[in-house]
This record gives sequence, C-alpha cells and structure tokens, in this order.
Amino acid sequence: MSTRALYVWFMAIALQLILLSPAQENAIKPDLSKIGNTELWSVHNREVDIKKEDNRLCVHLDAKPEDGVVWLKDINFVNGTIEADIKGKNLPGQSFVGIAFKGVDANTYDAVYFRPFNFKSDDPVRKGHGVQYISHPDYTWYKLRETYPEKYENPVNPVPDPDSFFHVKIVVEKPVIRVYVNDAKEDCLEVKEINDRKGGWIGFWTGNNSEGTFANLKIIPARQ
Repeated sequence: MSTRALYVWFMAIALQLILLSPAQENAIKPDLSKIGNTELWSVHNREVDIKKEDNRLCVHLDAKPEDGVVWLKDINFVNGTIEADIKGKNLPGQSFVGIAFKGVDANTYDAVYFRPFNFKSDDPVRKGHGVQYISHPDYTWYKLRETYPEKYENPVNPVPDPDSFFHVKIVVEKPVIRVYVNDAKEDCLEVKEINDRKGGWIGFWTGNNSEGTFANLKIIPARQ
C-alpha cells in the first residue's frame, strides 16, 4: 500500500471513530433487573416478570384490560434514538406491543407500537396496520385512523416473525419520528409529532388485553 493510500485509509478510519464514538459514549442501557426499584421505574396496570429468554434478560408484561406501561423515570428524553427487542404474538386483536416516550404520566405520552398479528396478513388493509404512532390522551389510534386514514400507520418491512423477537429502532428528531425494524436501512414509518411536549419518560407499552416481552433497551439521546 502506498503512503498516500495508507494516509487516506487512516483518515477514513479516524473519521468513523469521530462520528461514532460520541453516540456510543452517550448510550444509556438501563439495568432491566432493577425494575422493582420504584425510584427508577414505575409500573402502571400490569404485572411484571423478569426472566431470561433466548439469551436475553427480558421484561414480561402480562395482559390486562386497557393499556399498560412500565416507565423508566430516571430520564428526560427529548430527541435521539430508542432501541429494543420486542415480542408479541400472532393473536388477532390481542397483541399490541411497543415503546412509549415523552411520557408525563400513565395517560399522557407518545408511543410507537406494533400489531404482530397483522405482519403477515393476506389482507392488504390489515397488513397496512402493522405499525402505529399515537399521542395520548388526545390522539388515540381510533381518532387518528378516523381523522387521518393511513397517515399514522403502515405495513412493517422487512416482515418479522409475529411470534418471535424483532428489533426496533425509533429515531426522534423533533418534529419527525422514524421507525426501523430489524436493522433495515429504510424506515417503515415516518410521521410528525402532533403535540408540544418537549420531553419525558420512556417505557415499555402494551395495549388492551395484550402481553408483551421486551429486552435490550438502549437509549442514545441527541447531543443538545
């Protein structure tokens, strides 16, 4: 390798390190085993079980009527990236699983959630309802679908196994939210926030009569 080629190679590596290092240094990986610590976490309308599954330390939320959430309170998330592994089930109408963010309390938050039972549906309408953005309390899925049909929900690509873990990355760059699944290069949902909240908690979210399993939560706040 010539001196010039070696120099170019070295500078390219150095640039990658400069670009990547701040994000990695800034990454927050909460200890899920401490969910029982009420100073750090808050559980609403669910029973929580910590277990090992598929070599992951997992948080399992049981199924109950109405929505449930486990909040990580020790954070004020404004902009950045949220990643997690999520598992629901292929059970129509009983598997709504996702991530809530910019939470204020059990009723006030944004969320991106998935309907795994729609991932592989042969019905194009149902398949188009694979991933959903909501902003409670004012903008429920029903109000958004009724008022802005198909604007805040989409099919999920690439299509995950509805009964297995899939990896989720939510990128929040106010006012834009982009959602990626299983390390895809292209997002499966891009929407604009529809509230004025500046920041708030992050949580594991399950919908009405739904259980869900969550693992490998990672948060990378954007540098202010």
